Amino acid sequence: MFGIKKQEAVPGPLDEEMKEPDIQEIYVPDDLSGSDTGDSELNEKIAELSKIGYQFLKEGNIDDSKNSFEEVLRLDPNNNYALVGLGDAMRKNHEYMKSIEYYNKCLEFHENNNYALFGLADCYKALNQYTKAIQIWEQYLKHDDKNITVLTRVADAYRKIRIFKRSKEIYLKVLELENTNPYALIGLGHLHYDYKEYKEALHYWTRMYNQNQDSCDIRVLTSLGNCHRKLKSYAEGIPYFNKALERDPVNFYALFGMADCYRGLNRQKESIYFWNKILDIDPENKVILTRAGDAYRNICDYDKAKEYYNKALDIDFDIYAALGLALLCKDEGKIDEAIDRLQNLIRGDRKNYRLYIDLADCFLKIGQKAEAVTTLEEFQKCGIKSQAVNDMLDKIR
Repeated sequence: MFGIKKQEAVPGPLDEEMKEPDIQEIYVPDDLSGSDTGDSELNEKIAELSKIGYQFLKEGNIDDSKNSFEEVLRLDPNNNYALVGLGDAMRKNHEYMKSIEYYNKCLEFHENNNYALFGLADCYKALNQYTKAIQIWEQYLKHDDKNITVLTRVADAYRKIRIFKRSKEIYLKVLELENTNPYALIGLGHLHYDYKEYKEALHYWTRMYNQNQDSCDIRVLTSLGNCHRKLKSYAEGIPYFNKALERDPVNFYALFGMADCYRGLNRQKESIYFWNKILDIDPENKVILTRAGDAYRNICDYDKAKEYYNKALDIDFDIYAALGLALLCKDEGKIDEAIDRLQNLIRGDRKNYRLYIDLADCFLKIGQKAEAVTTLEEFQKCGIKSQAVNDMLDKIR
């Protein structure tokens, strides 16, 4: 807005990431007894209880699934499928520590049980203990390095702990095995976006989009739009946000993207339309109120600008709304008031270079060149480098 880096009102792309299905939900072994008691009738009963337990689990009936698996353990205390089933049930209930206990107990007696390993790793992932999750998945990959489900999970985990090279290496391996894998394409987009490599992120998300344009996930559309925002190719971002709004007319990320693209194109009236669309949904959003105030100021509708800045400040102090009011004073020719406001803001934020530039500009407007130079030199004494401040000083001198 004023050249100051501000926290965006919209999170990064695909914040609610496309989730992979839980492994245990998509594969249930044919033989669910997990026992060899020497009693065929008992084995059959165990198999039937296990089958019922997994069916309850698939239906989301956690309590009944637990009852079935606990009944199996009464008949066979170390039954691997019952232990894994209870781990799954606890994990579905977000009781991760209990889930971990059951998976570990299974692994004590059945050390190579893949389902216990997968469940255990997923629990650590859910607890944000990505390093532990990676250790388990990497252990599995030594025996089966072509399991796409595990590979994408490992790549995601490496991305979360910001090990770029290993994450990218594994995602690309997935694409070698399955060149249209959506989780690898989404993950590579995230990976490059996180490192501000927006052209590369755009490449992978575009591949995702081209696979199924009409049914493409709406978050892919807004992510493509966000890449164009970051690249300042605003006109190219608008169609993606527009497609998202066709599906969901109140999608916050799409509304924000449209408003911000029109702002970038200096089409302020159109940006105001979308800022106000967001405010219809979220009237207390002070960041959006400030953005709308900026747009009104840029089209010289000073009364509206003042109204929106003050609404933002009524919610809570916001330096950008306060700065907007100072610049509004400058635009209206109230230079003394603008100077006073900017000096007050500097007292609260002495390292914000933009405030000094705007204050120096005010002094220049009333012919006080020496004061402008002093203002910029005061910023330099803070020990922070700013090319914009240096350029302004050179220009004045």
